[in-house]
Amino acid sequence: MDSNLIPVSIDSIRVSLVSPHRVVVLKDTDERFLPIWIGPFESDAIHIALQGTQPARPLTHDLLKAVIQEVGGKPLYIVVTDLSEDTFYARIVMDLHGRRIELDSRPSDAIALAVRLDVPIYVAQHVMDKAAIRPTQSEEMLEREEEEKLDAFRDLLEDLDLDTLGKGDTPKEE
Repeated sequence: MDSNLIPVSIDSIRVSLVSPHRVVVLKDTDERFLPIWIGPFESDAIHIALQGTQPARPLTHDLLKAVIQEVGGKPLYIVVTDLSEDTFYARIVMDLHGRRIELDSRPSDAIALAVRLDVPIYVAQHVMDKAAIRPTQSEEMLEREEEEKLDAFRDLLEDLDLDTLGKGDTPKEE
């Protein structure tokens, strides 16, 4: 296996309040988080598999799992391979009778399949370097925003003439 692949786990699936999309958040052991936007159906497929729930009829990912097993495929892992123009790319890697096969996939489908097959999830190093975030980055950003708001409030207080406060010389509006 390539040493430039970083093992990750599914940290969470989050719901956007402004769109029908969801975000699956992958996390590495170095506390970096990789958010990948996915659709609601893919989100549900991952969520169902994580909960271990069996739908009444097989979902597409269940069908693909059955086909892989029926033809004697041995899934090895999935990997998020690239990020180009805000689109993530993934591969499903498996062994089929001694032959290594890599199938192109959307990350959401690959992740849904990985959960069902209980195989590792990896992210290419260059993808993590390009798109991963650390909690401290978002905390620092929030701190800067709060500081800017406080600066505006401080400016307002400095502009107030507190010497005339309560002396009855209140300026009147015209």
